[in-house]
Amino acid sequence: MNRPRFTDSNDGQPALSLDAVAASVSSSLDSTSVDTSAETTPDPAPRKPKRRATAETLASQQREISVSEFFSKNRHLLGFDNPAKALLTAIKEAVDNSLDACEEAGILPDIRVEVDEAGEGRYRVAVQDNGPGIVRAQVPKIFAKLLYGSKFHHLKQSRGQQGIGISAAGLYAQQTTGKPVVIISKTDRGRMARRIELRIDTRRNKPEVLSDVEVDWEEVNHGTRVEMELVGTYRGGRTSIDSYLEQTVIANPHMSLVYKLPKMAEPIVFERAAHELPREPLEIKPHPHGVELGLLIHMMHDARGQSVKKTLVESFSRVSASVAQQVCDMAGIPSKTKTTRLTGDQIEALHNALGKVRVMSPPASCVVPIGEDLIIAGLQRRFDAEFFTAVTRPPAVYRGNPFVVECGIAYGGKLDKDNTADIMRFANRVPLQYQPKACATTEAVYQTNWKAYQLSQPKGSLPIGPVAVVLHLASVWVPFTSEAKEAVAHYDELLKEMRLAIQEAGRRLASHLRARNRVENELKRKTLFERYIPELGSSLSKITGKEAQKVTQSLLDALPNFVNIEPPPDPDEPDSSPPTPSMPPPNDVLEGEPPESARPKAKTAAASSEQDDEPDEPDEPDEPEEVAEPPKAPEKSKAVEPEGDSKSKPRKAKAGSRKRRPSDGQLDLVK
Repeated sequence: MNRPRFTDSNDGQPALSLDAVAASVSSSLDSTSVDTSAETTPDPAPRKPKRRATAETLASQQREISVSEFFSKNRHLLGFDNPAKALLTAIKEAVDNSLDACEEAGILPDIRVEVDEAGEGRYRVAVQDNGPGIVRAQVPKIFAKLLYGSKFHHLKQSRGQQGIGISAAGLYAQQTTGKPVVIISKTDRGRMARRIELRIDTRRNKPEVLSDVEVDWEEVNHGTRVEMELVGTYRGGRTSIDSYLEQTVIANPHMSLVYKLPKMAEPIVFERAAHELPREPLEIKPHPHGVELGLLIHMMHDARGQSVKKTLVESFSRVSASVAQQVCDMAGIPSKTKTTRLTGDQIEALHNALGKVRVMSPPASCVVPIGEDLIIAGLQRRFDAEFFTAVTRPPAVYRGNPFVVECGIAYGGKLDKDNTADIMRFANRVPLQYQPKACATTEAVYQTNWKAYQLSQPKGSLPIGPVAVVLHLASVWVPFTSEAKEAVAHYDELLKEMRLAIQEAGRRLASHLRARNRVENELKRKTLFERYIPELGSSLSKITGKEAQKVTQSLLDALPNFVNIEPPPDPDEPDSSPPTPSMPPPNDVLEGEPPESARPKAKTAAASSEQDDEPDEPDEPDEPEEVAEPPKAPEKSKAVEPEGDSKSKPRKAKAGSRKRRPSDGQLDLVK
């Protein structure tokens, strides 16, 4: 039997069955797994890393870092993070030192600032003052050693605090141009001036004197001049040198300023607006509510051989013997215990008791505000406006540090009507140019509802209109957010006082605007009446037969009785706003009396002017007069009512009646 023949695709090769294929794949996988396991044999144990250094070699690499070396690598912390800001900061530090020196010596400051181009991107800065000068031995340390000064350990108001500023400016100039700082100083009229060139040894934070010679500085009797060349950028705007100097004039009206900047043909001169120096701030002791535990430990250790009670009385402000005894009782420490025998737990208990005991606020004699009158004078030097006002708040305390907040407002005139308000921030009379959004003063302006004071304000924005706002914080220790002193920290006590100062100044502004609006409305009414009175007079003359000109004139004479136009107070008058004395020493230093700003104020100028404008009641006439009435048609025209208050109108008296004169109190018989 013949079977059918099939064609084979393998061309005669024997075909493989599925079982054979599966077996071959399985064997290949097994062989692969065996080979892989054979290849991944465990590695030998890892080698231990070679020691790179020993404790001795690491110890040999340790060395002290000087403060000047630190800030040379971190100059942005001091405000020298870009060329434009560095140029402004250098000028600011030199001007602050000059103003402090003049005020401490009792000299009205005359400041001169010069900025010249010394090359591409380079500027030569010179600041000169008429201060007492600097003795030769102190010049290198003041200008070429960081953290060296006289104000850090004193609790009283001053512009400089840390002893870094002018030395940091010299360090920046040295790093960017390699040029030394040049100082010329003269201490008296009959002496020669010294010209000293300095560099800073950043490794040791010590000055290097490159040159020290005597020069003849005949044009000045005493003073100091600082010159340095640095890399910078000169530009205008809100953070420009021009803006800084103009704001400095506002906060220091007792200074005379002359400055010449690049591309200026002639220097700009600001004459002083006040010829009296601010009173000298008095140094105070630390307040018990502001002391920290570490400072208290140092106080107790330094007072060797004294009792705890005596140390508290002598080391703190407002701590009497009875208060010190109360603190010791609250801490559970005998008052006669020696301070050297106190343990750490006892000092901590003493610190807790100091924070709980009731103590008077520190005296405000250490703080010197600008004063309301001088703020207005400074604003008038800067702005051409129609209204000025200023407010000085009573002294307050944060963390045991006394402070005073002041606010000034300029409105109208040539101020820009379409942009937001011009906000000027000051701390201890020094303008703050940078970081406005991070500053507590700007936050206080944002939190104020300016719509209540007749100004438009978009939500979450500054007020819009022709207005400029000045906020000044005066304190023994301003809580800056960084060493660059560009913004004030957000303390609740500071924000509260700032808002209260703004609100009080805003109420005065709103009162002025409402009075101005009333005057404008009355003027519109008067214009409307004056437009139709001639036509009305002509019609009345035809009805009554009177002469038209006389009828019209009588109507015009009666018009002021129906249109009340009282112009707003003149801002140029010295009594236009409630005056506050330019900060005499507060009486609460020793006597415990309230400060000047907390006492009842005298009558305001508006109240006094209203009393002056009230007419005296006229004397009784010999013959009875008819009561003046408004003109009515078709009746006969009667005498026009006299101008004045309604209370002062003479009334028709009956025969035989008696009337007492308010002026002399005598009785007269009226016919």
